[in-house]
Amino acid sequence: MLQELFTPSVQHALDLVGIFVFAISGALLAVRKNFDVFGIAVLAEVTALGGGLFRDLVIGAVPPAAFTDLGYFLMPLVATVLVFFLHPVVERTQSAVNVFDAAGLGLFCVAGTTKAYEYGLGLTSSAVLGLATAVGGGVLRDVLANEVPSLLRWDRDLYAVPAIVGATMVVLCIRFDSLNAATSAIAVLTTFALRLLAMRYHWRAPRAWNRRSSTREKPEKATA
Repeated sequence: MLQELFTPSVQHALDLVGIFVFAISGALLAVRKNFDVFGIAVLAEVTALGGGLFRDLVIGAVPPAAFTDLGYFLMPLVATVLVFFLHPVVERTQSAVNVFDAAGLGLFCVAGTTKAYEYGLGLTSSAVLGLATAVGGGVLRDVLANEVPSLLRWDRDLYAVPAIVGATMVVLCIRFDSLNAATSAIAVLTTFALRLLAMRYHWRAPRAWNRRSSTREKPEKATA
């Protein structure tokens, strides 16, 4: 199905761009945590490939693409070298990195949902795996860095919700037999736009109604 939406070369190029941007975010967190070069490389690889690796193992697409395509493995290492030597410059371009990260979120949730359905999963399960493809690497990154995953933090701008919307759009298109390059692009762009709006206006998910807590929390500036 993916081959019907995009040519293999286009799909591969989009994958590499998304992998590179996700790897940048992992490498930057490693620098902030004062990791050595090996730690930076590990966090870059995990962030970039973790979600897709989890998806492929669940659906039985083995060996996973991360181990069969050398480009997928090398791209995070390129990001590692870039951040290792130029992290002050990369930090200053964080806004641009966030924009590309939002694009990667859209691409990965759509591609992940589509691939899961190709391997025989139902619509709901495909959407869940599409979400996991898009955000799984970031969760693993934060766990390895000994942080509460930003996905679960109340003081971070919406990240999973745009991916959920994109994955839902894909399964609805599949359900009504209208998934094609145009509708897939619309799902990607919708996810992308929602993430950008969330960052611009600091949209956040609501917490428990009438919540009571003896702990006062200080919100942090969103960087995810």
